[in-house]
Amino acid sequence: MCLAIPAEVTQILPDDMAIVSLDGVSKEISVALIEGLAIGDYVIVHVGYALTKIDPEEAKRTLELLAELSAQGQEAAS
Repeated sequence: MCLAIPAEVTQILPDDMAIVSLDGVSKEISVALIEGLAIGDYVIVHVGYALTKIDPEEAKRTLELLAELSAQGQEAAS
């Protein structure tokens, strides 16, 4: 199973690269597949590539659900 996650673009770099932030973690990714990207946009990231832009509200809902699942997993492991 593959997992693609939403991340916020914090910096646009040369050569179709960008820095994104996910829960305070910064990562350099390729944005070669997306046109018209701006700082503050949310993208779906999979294996270091931005696949598409995503609506900011949808991105936030998805990130909240992932955080909730993580918390439940940690509780179950305790």
